[in-house]
Amino acid sequence: MVKTPPQHRTIPLLENGDKLTRYEFERRYNAVSNLRKAELIEGIVYIMPAALRFRSHGQPHGWILTWLGTYEAATPGVALGVEPTVRLDLDNEPQPDAVLIITPEAGGQTRLSDDDYIEGAPELIIEIAASSVAIDLHGKKQAYRRNGVKEYIVWQVLEQKLSWFYLEQGEYLELVPDDDAIVRSRVFPGLWLAIADLLTGNVQSVLAVLQTGLQSTEHATFVKKLSA
Repeated sequence: MVKTPPQHRTIPLLENGDKLTRYEFERRYNAVSNLRKAELIEGIVYIMPAALRFRSHGQPHGWILTWLGTYEAATPGVALGVEPTVRLDLDNEPQPDAVLIITPEAGGQTRLSDDDYIEGAPELIIEIAASSVAIDLHGKKQAYRRNGVKEYIVWQVLEQKLSWFYLEQGEYLELVPDDDAIVRSRVFPGLWLAIADLLTGNVQSVLAVLQTGLQSTEHATFVKKLSA
């Protein structure tokens, strides 16, 4: 009786810390059926844990999405994405907690590939990080800056800090709150955030400030520009 030789795995497993090209990363990622989330940042694979804590990630994520979703609903020509795969460049394929883009049809800087992935740099990326030691403030920030992500928000939940960066002359500078303690997007007019209220979970106040931004003249002008 002739024994059939064992089947050898043709596609290697995706392992945390692997150094891969984006093509090889996608090939291995697509071969795994039970992997929740993995990212390629500066050519290094980072596999995210399957379980996420409620207060340090799940709830803050929900608050951010409520804020962004309200803005999207009032602003035709922009689109909100939740944990989308982003083909940023040959060494980076992140899966941010949220992105807000100007749609390609409205003149945005990303496009959707034939297989329905974002290609290029979203106008705004949001990451929820445990603390300042997270990759979100190091490798990701570097990759996002280099590829032209215009604004980048990092919420360091454990440290009760939110940083909103904007791209200026190829460098990230931090947006400063105005006299009313409100931060206003430079890319998405009317996208206003009361950071202190968000950090304390006062979502009602966060949305009230946003509604003021949505009723501003600059937001109305922006909507007209997107539809032109």
